[in-house]
Amino acid sequence: MSVFRFKAVRAQQATDHDVFSFAATPEEVLSFAEIERIGRTESGQLKGFQRHQVASHIKEIRDYLKREDALLPNAVIVAFIDGVKIKDLGDGIASVEINTKKGKPGFVVDGQQRLTALSGITKPGFQVFVSALVCKDYNELRQQFVLINNTRPLPKTLIYELLPNVEGLPERFTSRKFAARVIDRLNFQQGSSLYGEIRQHTNPTGVISDAAMRRLVMNSASDGAIRDYIKEDDFEELSISLIDEFFKAVVEVFRPEWVAMNPRTSRLRHGAGIVAMGFVMEILYATEGARTKDEFVPGLQLLKPYTAWTSGTWELSANDTRLWNGIQNTPTDIDLLANCLTRTLKRVLRKPRRIVNG
Repeated sequence: MSVFRFKAVRAQQATDHDVFSFAATPEEVLSFAEIERIGRTESGQLKGFQRHQVASHIKEIRDYLKREDALLPNAVIVAFIDGVKIKDLGDGIASVEINTKKGKPGFVVDGQQRLTALSGITKPGFQVFVSALVCKDYNELRQQFVLINNTRPLPKTLIYELLPNVEGLPERFTSRKFAARVIDRLNFQQGSSLYGEIRQHTNPTGVISDAAMRRLVMNSASDGAIRDYIKEDDFEELSISLIDEFFKAVVEVFRPEWVAMNPRTSRLRHGAGIVAMGFVMEILYATEGARTKDEFVPGLQLLKPYTAWTSGTWELSANDTRLWNGIQNTPTDIDLLANCLTRTLKRVLRKPRRIVNG
């Protein structure tokens, strides 16, 4: 087919631009619109504007769209320079004629991953919304691409806070959803050791990074105490209780370094400290059988003399001594701090301990 005809809804916006929307199958869209990927000509000139395909993203969309109940309400945006005729039918309705005799006149400005995903599956009659605009030249088309794709993305804190209440998400969200649910309970449950402490979109006054807490939970779920709980019916309750009890012990043993402190004044409240202390929790769980505050406290007391949360220096390795605030929230520093704490803890746990007779 060289000519496509659609009935569209027309919007009144800029007087010298046509903006309209219609429904079309993915096959139709790909027949009249080009996905022009960014690249360079042999002379080095920039051409195109679309990013390259993201295979994992396309697979994720494709897996979802294979479902019978799949919906795709967000529109694909297509821009035209020529090859399109619009006839006003009144009451905001227009007829649109797209001519492809000289090639594809449209360019996909937004939605290329969705279209690519749809092109790989068979869904007869499935349509997507197309929001279209007519540009005066290629430069204006590129300008619209930049403006449309430069919108601010949703904050990650908001996305992760929404996860516990969203069903049917792709598999990659499963562990994050569990972690988000645990964090919600710890942050908003009265009596929790971390009540109101975790900074989330709905709790901006929190001090502890939600990303750090999420990593602590996910680390434990992938290869730690929480992984042991997965087989239990009440594994979520057990997981929340373990973390809650551990931080109750942290508050008791490191009270001066915890209470009224923030990441700048105490590395215990810092993202690096939170994640690293998660590994301390795992050591005490695995070697000492710690599950409750009272069971965590003795091990933390043994570790305390070797910490430098608010002053002093960290002996991270034989060649790496840092001031207490020299620890940064980077993967390298987190690993160094976690290794330092767990190595020290294992050493002091092996030492004979005085048994106090009643």
